[in-house]
Amino acid sequence: MKQHFFFLSALLALCSTAYAQGNSPQQYATDNVKQISARYVDDKKLCSEETNSSTRMQCLRDAKEEYDKSMASAKTNQASNKSNDKNHHTCADCGKVIAVDVQDKQGEGGALGLIAGGVVGGLLGNQVGGGTGRSLATIAGAAGGAYAGHKVEENVKSSKIWIISVQYDNGNKNTYEFDHDPSYRPGELIRRNGNGIEKR
Repeated sequence: MKQHFFFLSALLALCSTAYAQGNSPQQYATDNVKQISARYVDDKKLCSEETNSSTRMQCLRDAKEEYDKSMASAKTNQASNKSNDKNHHTCADCGKVIAVDVQDKQGEGGALGLIAGGVVGGLLGNQVGGGTGRSLATIAGAAGGAYAGHKVEENVKSSKIWIISVQYDNGNKNTYEFDHDPSYRPGELIRRNGNGIEKR
């Protein structure tokens, strides 16, 4: 009787493989469970035909053992199919905004600030003391004025930047910098577009 169950299991596996090739994983899993249950019912009917009670009980135990093995295998395959299906549909370019950070960006001071500051500092330093002291004051004033002028120009040219932190569906993270408010908010769904992002 045990050979009978092994034969049915092998036959079912062969038929299931052929059936699965033309059907979705979900439909295949559902139909496979139905086939296993139907086979178990048929096996129990065959066992009931046994005249010897000991043989009949052994037959039922064998049938239940095959049923449990087949159901466990079907559940494992179904879980694997769901996992593969989920991974297959993951959008690598899809994600969401996880943080928006606004920062001040320091401007770049140019020659204009250096020259203007140097001239003003030199003029102020030239009015201090006399002789060698005046020359030293003029030099110090020019240097200090140049530095101050450079810093003033940096502050005048400073601006704000928006740093958008994104986490993609595949787990990767990235940040994008904007020189204007891009109107993104934390939790907003986005999609990668070239070197930038866009709303979904």
